[in-house]
Amino acid sequence: MLGGIAVMEDDTLIAESRMNVKEAHSGRILTEVDTALSRAGLTVGEIDVFGIAAGPGSFTGLRVGLSTLKGLSYSTGKKVVSVSTLEAFAWNIPFSIHLVCPLLDARKKEVYAAVFEWAEDGFRRILGEQTLKLDSLLHDFPVVRGKTVVFLGEGALLYRNQIRAALGEKAFFAAPQDMVPSPANVAYLCMKKAHDNMFDDPAQLVPRYMRKSEAELRASEK
Repeated sequence: MLGGIAVMEDDTLIAESRMNVKEAHSGRILTEVDTALSRAGLTVGEIDVFGIAAGPGSFTGLRVGLSTLKGLSYSTGKKVVSVSTLEAFAWNIPFSIHLVCPLLDARKKEVYAAVFEWAEDGFRRILGEQTLKLDSLLHDFPVVRGKTVVFLGEGALLYRNQIRAALGEKAFFAAPQDMVPSPANVAYLCMKKAHDNMFDDPAQLVPRYMRKSEAELRASEK
């Protein structure tokens, strides 16, 4: 599963760890938090704001991450802030002259996708977050057709040949280190929202699943 931890002070990254492993987050996330804080020379009580990428993404990963975030917030009384997983992912390729399209595998031959364009000091969405078939993204949206696009994420790796066949030389793929989400990007965007007092209510904060779980789909079929 993809995930990680970052510690940031103002605009300075203090510590970061990334995970791209088969082991579930629940078995490692608190250990990673403790390790990151130890490397930064901080205790959990010294963190002013906790941030998270709230989705879309793995149902299990989002639940575990959000539960951990809420636990840290409730135990310390500190504020929380959330950002879009896909927007934070796009920040792997800042200042891009091409469109940037993060793709996460949503299973069932679908992807979580959004398309971003760099504008002045940040990205703006030109295609909002959606769960869709890759063919639909490549062929049904004029915003992508005819443009050069940088693809990144596990969906880009999974469907590389299909993307290349559809877009040819207009399709670019991120370097390996940029193909996985960066916790530092999440921390940076959360820091910006915290400075603007754009906090979330921990009790109301829920994962951004963008589609029903397998259990919900089975229940609705009965």
